[in-house]
Amino acid sequence: MFKPNKLAIIGLGHVGSAVLARALAFEMAAEIVCIDENEKVAHGEALDAIHSLPCSYTPSTRVYAGGFEELKDADVIICAAGPSIMPGQYERLALAKNNIGVMRRILGEVTRYTRDAVFIMITNPLDVMTYVAATEFDYPRGRLFGTGTTLETLRFKSILARHYHIDASDVQGYMLGEHGNSAFPAWSTVGIGGIPLRDLDEFFDHEGTLDRAAVAKEVVHTAYDVLDSKGWTNTGIAMGACRLARAVLFNEHAVLPVSMPFDGEYGLHDVSLSLPSIIGAKGVEKRLPIHLTDDELALLQKSADSVKEVLRANGVIA
Repeated sequence: MFKPNKLAIIGLGHVGSAVLARALAFEMAAEIVCIDENEKVAHGEALDAIHSLPCSYTPSTRVYAGGFEELKDADVIICAAGPSIMPGQYERLALAKNNIGVMRRILGEVTRYTRDAVFIMITNPLDVMTYVAATEFDYPRGRLFGTGTTLETLRFKSILARHYHIDASDVQGYMLGEHGNSAFPAWSTVGIGGIPLRDLDEFFDHEGTLDRAAVAKEVVHTAYDVLDSKGWTNTGIAMGACRLARAVLFNEHAVLPVSMPFDGEYGLHDVSLSLPSIIGAKGVEKRLPIHLTDDELALLQKSADSVKEVLRANGVIA
């Protein structure tokens, strides 16, 4: 029997509601269920979305509020539940103590009904939440992962595109490591239109020399520019999460940087960080431990140390 694609969104705050809006705009799923501890919020977001459908290209999309039991036949779950970083706070990892508890409660409910749906984590601190969820609930490896440095990578590409006066979609390259303050640009992966980093100045218009240190700093700190200006960040991360969900639902085998527990890559264990990964119908179908420079390996280790410190402080790892 034909089964339409079903997306579940857990947590309908600023981020979850933005995910809902972009999922509809992407024409991503035939059925979308909204789940929130505040049932009235879930109902209101679903109802608001329903009222938008007559003006869209997907008026037949079914959007509704529901409980965790609706996850039993979901294809993809996007989790944006839990408090977010607030203006004036400059450390995502400070959220860990509260949100670890939130995530354990949510995964306890989720796994009552499914371990088959691909679970995409947004909740911060992203790498800590991903590690807890992926290692404590017997979820199949690869079917649960975090958005990771997908958003940082979008920001990185945008900054490079601005510098070289080029369409950002033509920029190749990744931010890797932690989703947060220790994320770093993997300059060895950067190119535009098949032209490597060392030759970009020769082929593309630009003003001045590319300041790599300034770019790295801007990628990380632009999140706080958004946060301090509007009070939250939601548009970019919602787009990134929906890009990942689409790669799953359409079995794209897209290469995107997502967070998962390391299993010895670069000698790292007991931590989740982002690496380029092949995303398809089964979730992360293959991780790509690409060749990094010595400087990049040192930065990856720094990210690992940063996340492990919080995992240890909260008793998640020894």
